[in-house]
Parts: sequence; structure tokens; C-alpha cells
Amino acid sequence: MGYSRKGGGTASPGGAARVVRASAQAPSAPAAKAKSAKSSSIWNMQIGGSAAKTSMTKMEVLLFTSELADLIEAGMTLGQALQALAGQGDENSGQRFVCQDLCDRIVRGENFSDACAGHPKTFEPLYVNMVRAAEASGAMVEVLRRLSDHYERYDAMRAKIKSALSYPMIVLVFGVVAVILALVLIIPKFEKVFASMGATLPLPTRMLIGMSNALIQYGWLMAIGVAAAYGWYRRWKNTEGGKLKIDGWKLRAPLIKGIVAAGAYSTLAYTLKTLLVNGVNVLQALKIAEETCGNAVIGQALAVARKRVTDGTSISGPLASSGVFPRMMTDMLAVGEQAGDMPSSLEHIGRRYQKDMDRNIASFTNALEPILIIMIAGVIGFIAIAILTAVFEVSATLG
Repeated sequence: MGYSRKGGGTASPGGAARVVRASAQAPSAPAAKAKSAKSSSIWNMQIGGSAAKTSMTKMEVLLFTSELADLIEAGMTLGQALQALAGQGDENSGQRFVCQDLCDRIVRGENFSDACAGHPKTFEPLYVNMVRAAEASGAMVEVLRRLSDHYERYDAMRAKIKSALSYPMIVLVFGVVAVILALVLIIPKFEKVFASMGATLPLPTRMLIGMSNALIQYGWLMAIGVAAAYGWYRRWKNTEGGKLKIDGWKLRAPLIKGIVAAGAYSTLAYTLKTLLVNGVNVLQALKIAEETCGNAVIGQALAVARKRVTDGTSISGPLASSGVFPRMMTDMLAVGEQAGDMPSSLEHIGRRYQKDMDRNIASFTNALEPILIIMIAGVIGFIAIAILTAVFEVSATLG
């Protein structure tokens, strides 16, 4: 009954509330509500009211989804599986809070999808709609497996991008710190030596000494200015206009545009494919993809395309006319529409752009390392030349 499966059979459709009530032998509705309220109060006291403890990260959602699918496939009901997951991990962890609350909501009569929708910080619209489709079809385990695969691909993509950026960022940070230390600690000592000799210093040395004095005297103002600019940027990038500007720049910027665009197209294709396979209609799938694509420019194009789709089946034309998506992607999608197999075409699109992203990450890493080395070498070289020319000038004057 419910969503438990044995021997690979598919569970019959049914409300998640019936499953848990039958398996957990829930009390009457008033008693269940009182018990749930008491349980929620206890959990809130345990976590100290901290919002950070009432949600799960994407990696925790991945592990939760995979374990939930394993438990249901092993024969446990949905309520039993959630109760088992609520007993795992640290008592103040987000997973325990979310799983306990999900179980309490189901006992009160909510569907699993509605219970997940009550935790928007943990479960994005894609997750909620996939679970809702699973409740209608009875294929909860299969849908949870697909969701697990989706989050694994997302995590692998983020890991590749972080790995590509880690070494260049380390080099850049150490270079900036070295330059600041040289201007603050080393250059003032040379300035005193040169001043005691009374020699006329060359232009590069005077520029270097001026930068050092400015950093020492007005460094605190510079720090305040940088912090204020960063705070303004953080607020501006969360506005609708700021998101469009920044995400549009990411799709056009040299070196990173290939990574950002390929990653966005791959994620979009896999998301649409996952939704369509599980029975979500095209218009709803476009709406969910718009909310979860992670790029405002692409999201805006999806919103326009969704409004232009009238028959609910053809989306390649509106996407092609937006000018945001590459011709190859829309052509492959049109072929899938003509063949009546859009999920298969979306799978090919996702794989193709995932490979493109891998190649672009390798090219980005190979190109960025020498660029950063040349930049840092140029700054360090300027400091060395400014000091050496001053030393030669003073030596010539003394001679």
C-alpha cells in the first residue's frame, strides 16, 4: 500500500497521508495536531530558533533523497522512512528538523508534495512538482532516483567550476597580499634610505613611494570605500535590473562565457527532461525551469517563450526566436518535437553541453594561469625596477 515497493513492483497511487496514517497508527486529528504542535515546539527549542538549522543544503537534500528512495524500495512506508531519517545525524541538524516536520505534516493529512512545499529553502519548485507527479503516478521511488541523479549532476558541475577557480584565486590572493605588504613594510624603509642620501629619484620610484604613502595614510578610507562598494554591489545584484545585467555579462564575458552558458544550457535541458519524463506538462515545466535555471537572462527568455507557447507542445520556435539559445540547441529540440520524443532530445542536449562545459573549464584553467602569472609578475617587476633604478641613480650620484 502507498509507496512501499518490493521486488521491483510499482506502488499503486494513493495519498501519502493514508500511507503514514495506516503505518504509524496516527491518533485522531485533534490529538495529532496537539502532538505535532508539541513536537514542533520541542524541535524549535532544540535548534535554538536558528533559521540555519531548519533547512538542508543541496548536498544534504541529495543524500536525503537517495536514502529515502532506498528505504521505500526496501519496503518501508513513506512515514516510516521519514521517521527513520529524522533519527539520523546530529540532533540539531537541519535534516532531523525537516524530516520530523515532514512526518508531522503528513500525519496531519497533507500530501508529501505539499509538506515539501512548506520548506521552500530546502526543496525548490522542481523537487515539489516532481514529487507531486510521483504521487499521481505512484512511481515515488523512480522519481526520487531521478531527483537524486539531478542533484548529483548539479553538484558535479559546481565542483568542476570550483576546482577550476580554486588555483587561480589562491594565486591572485597571495599576489595581492604580497604587494600590499611590500608597499606598507618594505618601501617605507627604502624611502628613508633614499631621503637620507638627498638624491633625485627616478619617476618609477617616486610613483612607487607615492602609492606606498597613500596606502599607509589613507588605507582605512580605501578599505571603507571597498566595503561600501561591495555592499552596494550585493544589494544591486539582487535587484531585477542588476540580475539581468550581471547574468548577461556572464554570458558574454571572455573566458567564462563558455562555462556559464554551457552549464546553464545543460542544466536547463536535464531539468526539462526530468520534468517531462515524470508527466509534468510543457507549460508547467517551462515555468519551473524559469525559476530554477539560475540565470536571469535565460529565465526571462523562458518566460517569454512560455507565453508564446499556445498548444503546449512546441517550444523550439519560441526559444529560437529569443536569441538567447544557440541554434544547435533549438534545432535538436525541434527534431525531438517532430519525432515525438522530446525527453530523448533533451538528454542529448544535456550531455552535449556538459561536455562543452568540461572543455571550456579546461581551456579557462589553461588560459587563466599564465594571465595571472603575467599580471603578478608585472606588478612585482615594477616594484623591483623602481627600487633598482633608484639604487643605480643614487650610486651614480655618489660616484
